[in-house]
Amino acid sequence: MKIGSVKLDNITVLAPLAGITNLPLRIIAKESGCGLVCSEMISANGLIRKSVKTERLLDSRPDEKPLSVQIFGSDPSIMAEAARIVEASGASILDINFGCSVRKVVKTGAGVALMKEPERAEALITAVRKAVSIPFTIKIRTGWDKSGFQALELSKIAENCGVDAVAIHPRTAGQGFRGEADWQLIAALKKSVSIPVIGNGDIVNPEDAIQMIKQTGCDAVMIGRAAIGNPWIFSQVSTLMRGEEIQPIDLSQRFDSMIKYLDASVRYLGEKTACYMMRSRLGWFVKGLRYSSRFRESIKQISSEDKAKKLIAAYKDSLEESTDDNQKVQGVNR
Repeated sequence: MKIGSVKLDNITVLAPLAGITNLPLRIIAKESGCGLVCSEMISANGLIRKSVKTERLLDSRPDEKPLSVQIFGSDPSIMAEAARIVEASGASILDINFGCSVRKVVKTGAGVALMKEPERAEALITAVRKAVSIPFTIKIRTGWDKSGFQALELSKIAENCGVDAVAIHPRTAGQGFRGEADWQLIAALKKSVSIPVIGNGDIVNPEDAIQMIKQTGCDAVMIGRAAIGNPWIFSQVSTLMRGEEIQPIDLSQRFDSMIKYLDASVRYLGEKTACYMMRSRLGWFVKGLRYSSRFRESIKQISSEDKAKKLIAAYKDSLEESTDDNQKVQGVNR
């Protein structure tokens, strides 16, 4: 799988998720087998105004490459300047958001609002393509109605303007994340353009990713919410693509990833901020495990890395002990 000059190790892509896909999470995703990681959505206006908070979103590490950085905005000249900043930061790929349906983004004319204005969208894409030499992609939605016409129209415009790939989340602007994603539109888009198409939407487990590829013919799969707390989904998709059987994720893998995420967050954000964030985010990794609600309750007040690690270790020990007890009972009952 190639996007322009960038070759990916496999066909899995981490979706850009605002407030979530920061550097620590991307590192975990990459270590878990993700082919391409994507930044949070970054404001073009914030970049050219040299906002410290916005510029921080460009932080990266060599071991997460290739990295796609996504920006949003509505003014072609501002977007072109922001694109140059992204390229200078060392990003492997530049991505433009044409799919965000959050009101505060849409009211500025950015995100999915641009899908109603193909001429402005074309001017923006043209300006950005002229500004950078790195591979350039766009992420879109169905558009503002279920027909998918706007998605197909914008993708053709993008292809003609030199865009290297398009990712599509086939829900309308009004759907948000509700209802079902229309995978038939992914298939229609794949047939209408010659550049790579990345499918996104309703991939809950590794089998869904394989099914999407079979049904739509898309070149890669973009996974967002299903990867939160479950980064192993990327390697599992690759395993299925090789025709091999998925092996269960054992407790050691799960808890090792939790510790790595905690460590990376403390180094990146500082202990106080990271621990505040971990009060909710460590719970991502224990979904479906026994006593998970008890663990999530215990971490709500963590204020130090040491305390967080002790709670993680205690929870792991309790799970291992309960497993041992169950095995003993089963042995007696045989």
